[in-house]
Amino acid sequence: MTAPIPIAVLQNVRFSYDGGTTWALDGVNLSIASGERVAIVGANGSGKSTLGRIIAGLTAPDSGIVKLLGHSVFHDDAPNADAYRAARHDIGAVFQNPEDQIVTTVTEDDVAFGPENLGIARDRIRQRITDALRQVGMDGSEAMNPTRMSGGQQQRVAIAGMLAMKPRMLVLDEPTAMLDETARKDVMHVLAQLHDNGVTIVHITHREDEAASADRIIRMEHGRIIDDVTPPMEAPDAVTNDGSQVSSVLTTSAVSPKRSGDGTPIVTLAHVSFAYDRRFPIFQDMSLSIDAGETVAIMGRNGCGKSTLTRLLCALETTDRGDITIGGIPVARDNGRRAVPLRRRDRHALRERIGYVMQHPERQLFAETVAQDVAYGPRNLGIHGDELTERVSQTLDSLGLSHLADRSPFALSGGQQRMVSIAGVLACRPQILIMDEPTSSLDATAAQRIHTLIADLKAQGVTVIIVTHDAAEARLADRVIMLDGRDSKSNDRNRDDSTVTSAVTSTIATTAVVARPSFITMLDPRVKMVLFLIMMFTAFAIGTPLQLALAAIVVAAILAASRLGPLSVLHSVRVLLALFVIMSALNVFFVRTGTPLAHIGPIPITDDGLWTALVYAGRLALVVILGAILLGTTTPVRLTDAFESLLSPLSRFGMHTSEIALTMSLALRFIPTLTREMQDVIDAQSARGGSVESGSPAHRIRALTAIIVPVFAGALRHADNLGLALDARSYEGGSHRTHYRLMRVSGRDIAFAGAVIVYLAGLVTLALIA
Repeated sequence: MTAPIPIAVLQNVRFSYDGGTTWALDGVNLSIASGERVAIVGANGSGKSTLGRIIAGLTAPDSGIVKLLGHSVFHDDAPNADAYRAARHDIGAVFQNPEDQIVTTVTEDDVAFGPENLGIARDRIRQRITDALRQVGMDGSEAMNPTRMSGGQQQRVAIAGMLAMKPRMLVLDEPTAMLDETARKDVMHVLAQLHDNGVTIVHITHREDEAASADRIIRMEHGRIIDDVTPPMEAPDAVTNDGSQVSSVLTTSAVSPKRSGDGTPIVTLAHVSFAYDRRFPIFQDMSLSIDAGETVAIMGRNGCGKSTLTRLLCALETTDRGDITIGGIPVARDNGRRAVPLRRRDRHALRERIGYVMQHPERQLFAETVAQDVAYGPRNLGIHGDELTERVSQTLDSLGLSHLADRSPFALSGGQQRMVSIAGVLACRPQILIMDEPTSSLDATAAQRIHTLIADLKAQGVTVIIVTHDAAEARLADRVIMLDGRDSKSNDRNRDDSTVTSAVTSTIATTAVVARPSFITMLDPRVKMVLFLIMMFTAFAIGTPLQLALAAIVVAAILAASRLGPLSVLHSVRVLLALFVIMSALNVFFVRTGTPLAHIGPIPITDDGLWTALVYAGRLALVVILGAILLGTTTPVRLTDAFESLLSPLSRFGMHTSEIALTMSLALRFIPTLTREMQDVIDAQSARGGSVESGSPAHRIRALTAIIVPVFAGALRHADNLGLALDARSYEGGSHRTHYRLMRVSGRDIAFAGAVIVYLAGLVTLALIA
């Protein structure tokens, strides 16, 4: 019998992140045969993800030999760039954080990106998109924006992007960590189908039940392979992070015979409605109550609003309608027309009562060391000196983190960062603790430590609210609140039953009907980009009231034709508009010509000064709004293709136009991501009693400066992960790349160009008659 052909071979591979001080991989020897299904397991920091990157051809080791798909990609302590590129054409990689793997803002465009880079013909790309999205249960979402999806939905899109490339080997790093139970089973079914079709699967996971589906289980410890075994033929129904077995379907919400709360409500929601987009409400008329000392698990499918609910409870979002009361504090009050948000003087009291562990721990860290980060919350609550030191020490000890006290939180693994973020919240000793996916991406030991912590807090009478996909984790709770997402009304069934409570809400459906693209959206991106830039530059030549009025009318008409919604556009650029208005208003104090209208001390305020300020503000507002419309109606991929096409003549002079275009596109794609991340850091400060939301102006400025380090660290992390994502999707630039979206100049573009010419002629005419 012929021996299986190796598809990946590693010999004495070593890799270090710190120049050899410590080794993430230390003498790894591994051979994976074509068609095998391999699971890689081990504790956080054991080297699993690093090994996965080397197998995927995304990272070169420091020493050793690496052969991938017959290509000798690393030998003689040097990488072979051409061999790496050739190997990556047949290797797919799915990262732990899908947000860094999504390169554009339309689902089908993102799935098409990999096949485009492989030079697949356009008609075949269409079928690959359809097949890949159907395989991951995201069919019908082709026109949706993946950057606005839940983490689980984003992970499915990321997997679809890899499936569309039809790889011979697929490497997945914790692909189900952010998925609900149904979605997790769907992904495991997809992997089984791919394996049956001959695809080699390398699956990094903490879940023993997922590992049991593999042909081999490779166990790692301290950068070394300590075990390489074949799992037993008969696997248990399900083995959770803490080793306990549960049935495959969660039929009851808890195992506790009675609720541990004292019967006094500490959290109440009455007739709450909320939506990020009014077309797709998250909650409608939802009511629920949680007793003091009760432990509650919030479950439901991805995208049903679990994380949104926690943000409402922490006053980080404001309801559209309805009342929310936390520990007697009116977090939101309905005045009959809308919900009134929490008053500033009540915020400090709320922060003393409630602790919040976010879904993404790396966004909740902002101090230079772990100890300083853990001390941040207690210090804001007025604790100092020996008491603060003792509290930090006790908290770190309880979570087994003392050895990390002097380390930078940004240099830790994802699992360690999650533990530190939990420590920072626990150090505040909250009465109510909210944890969003607290054990996601944690190894069994760390997960068990969190489960023990939850039990301890429950025994101490702390109210604990856990957002989770883990059935075993839900068993720690007195009851489960299921956010179903299939009904628009709240339904609190069996309210007197201690075992089951269901709060059914509406959510954003993945099969939402997408309206026909607007006139501006359907313009050829090259024509649109050139004409918008012309209008933006000519705005600076406006100098008369009639010119300003004409420009305002034209921009308003373009905004209407874009169907973006005036309020949403203004909201997206509100910070820039406010800054420009302030800058423009300064002209009032420096222009001395014209008729004096008033005096501020010795400084005259003239009619010319007011007009100059108005013109400057108007010009800048027009430019900003036009830019927002351009970005709001053109995806990054379309902008990339347009920019590359417009720059193509420069390629004759050796300029790498495709790389320049992609860089611009990705910068535009990740600006909103970094903005959200900055807001998350601000929210993390607020949730831990920071002065950014309620302190004095000086305190707020100091608090805002504290976000610079984590946002900068986030930018570097995104840049690094994005580079890996481009490699994983075989982006190399060049003429061999095909395009799923064709660019054609149509009558619509000619009509719009004619309208812009008429507008420019009108500006010139008004200038001449002024």
